[in-house]
Amino acid sequence: MFQTFDEVSDPTLGAGRVAQLREWLAAKNLDGFMVPRSDEHQGEYVAERSERLKWLTGFTGSAGVVIVLSSRAVLFVDGRYTLQARQQVDPAVFSIESLIANPPPDWLKENAGKGLRLGFDPWLHTISEVKALRTALEAKGGELIAVDKNPIDELWKDQPDAPLQPVEIHPNALAGELARDKLARLASDIAAEGATHAVLTDPSSLAWTFNIRGNDVPHTPLALGFAILAADGAHRIFIDKRKLSIEPRAYLTQLADIRPPSALEPDLIALAKAGARVALDPVLAAEQLRLLVTANGGTVVEAADPARIPRATKNAAELAGSRAAHCRDGAAIVKMLAWLDRQQPGTIDEIRTVEQLEGLRRAVGEETQMPLRDVSFSTISGSGPNGAIMHYRVSRATNRVLADGELFLVDSGGQYQDGTTDITRTVPVGTPTAEMKERYTLVLKGMIRISTLRFPAGTRGCDIDAFARVALWQHGLDFAHGTGHGVGSYLSVHEGPQRIAKTGTQKLLAGMILSNEPGYYKEGHYGIRLENLIVVTPEAALPGGDIAMHAFETLTLAPFDRRMLQPELLNKDELQWLDAYHARVLAEIGPMLDGENLAWLEKAAAALPHDHKG
Repeated sequence: MFQTFDEVSDPTLGAGRVAQLREWLAAKNLDGFMVPRSDEHQGEYVAERSERLKWLTGFTGSAGVVIVLSSRAVLFVDGRYTLQARQQVDPAVFSIESLIANPPPDWLKENAGKGLRLGFDPWLHTISEVKALRTALEAKGGELIAVDKNPIDELWKDQPDAPLQPVEIHPNALAGELARDKLARLASDIAAEGATHAVLTDPSSLAWTFNIRGNDVPHTPLALGFAILAADGAHRIFIDKRKLSIEPRAYLTQLADIRPPSALEPDLIALAKAGARVALDPVLAAEQLRLLVTANGGTVVEAADPARIPRATKNAAELAGSRAAHCRDGAAIVKMLAWLDRQQPGTIDEIRTVEQLEGLRRAVGEETQMPLRDVSFSTISGSGPNGAIMHYRVSRATNRVLADGELFLVDSGGQYQDGTTDITRTVPVGTPTAEMKERYTLVLKGMIRISTLRFPAGTRGCDIDAFARVALWQHGLDFAHGTGHGVGSYLSVHEGPQRIAKTGTQKLLAGMILSNEPGYYKEGHYGIRLENLIVVTPEAALPGGDIAMHAFETLTLAPFDRRMLQPELLNKDELQWLDAYHARVLAEIGPMLDGENLAWLEKAAAALPHDHKG
């Protein structure tokens, strides 16, 4: 199994560990310290060694930060994790604030005492984060102070070692472009920004640029490392050679100078002293890199990671791989949904369904000669009230039986060498209530609205997010997460900068893959989320139109549960879309099934009645 189900946090440890941190602060003449859920690369998934926030607080979510002061400690999480945070941290030690509505800079403006000295690790906060924090503190006569060594690393006595998993070469047939050609493109882009060099800090960009993959963090095929790309082509990659067998080492030697991670700081200092103009992405790059350049006479050019947009706009080979991966993955999902239907309420639990689904993904991968490399994130397997916890992770302590009259939400994905998948379906256990059916149908209407959208070039994710919510809004309902995140090509299941959300300011470009996942959550009762992956496609001008448009192609292939529908809430166009989608699922997945699984899909994908006046 790629997943484990042991208890992952202990709230009772928080008080003692916060007390240790406060002793450290007093010795350093600091009034407080920030501990983010991030590593030196600012990635969503981090190695066990970098789980400092979890060690201190017990919170295991993928986004958050805690500010520990002498008399209070505040944990900031976004809407996905509000319920989870309440369950995982000691309320006597930590209060919980919204990372979105009241982020740390805003909170400090209102709550920091005059002259507050707040410590931080400059490797764990981005340039833009530090700028906002410094502005907030200085407005109250305070000071943001970079520390030389992270106190958690001193206090955490059994902190794991840094990972040393092997690097592999990603095949050109799946990458669709040679690494040397990518590097030439990026070198030209760096020069166009007026820079001599650019630092790649995001391991996804490192992986995409050099056509390599690794296994240093959970569920995402990344090799942790950095690169300094040069406009003149003298590139350097900073990666532990113990990760490189003979073939990857020989391969990378042809592309860049391979340097140990410990050489990054002195190399950057030397370049700065020589007058380098170094491009750093203020949203991704650690403040420490800015400090190294500016303190040694270099110039920081604030510019986006040069690999980020090229990585996000998938080429033909990457899109072909994603389509193939989704077809295989859909077969596994259909087999799982059919298996679920054959179980009696009260006979299986959340963990059993996770194990079943992973086993089916493995089996389909083996049958098709494209093995499951990993799950793309820990499966969200939530029955009843657990489904209302947006990013619930089942453990042996929280595991629930799928009980009669409840809903079951399963959000899962696979990592295959040709693509990354992510899908959510919600199904009834027994007979759903009228309320459940109504709200499921409203969520589906939002998904269909995004799926069928046509939009002009230059449209951003924030411009279309509301389309997924309108049906819910009309009934006084909403959901507290974005509608969609970007997805990589055998890379991170949560890829930026593309997203469909109120904060999604990136233009949606052809080739970008995103999720389409509206939801509804009734705390303490049930959750509903429906998710397909979609890709932005260019389209010619519509008949009678003036401009070329963009649209979405749906990649995910699995039926929606017809028992959860209130057809009278669906209009004619929505019903036609649903019938066409189900017909496509049957046509593409059907040939991979037989027996009772095929019979189940034929029934699940049958056309719906269109005899109402919706």
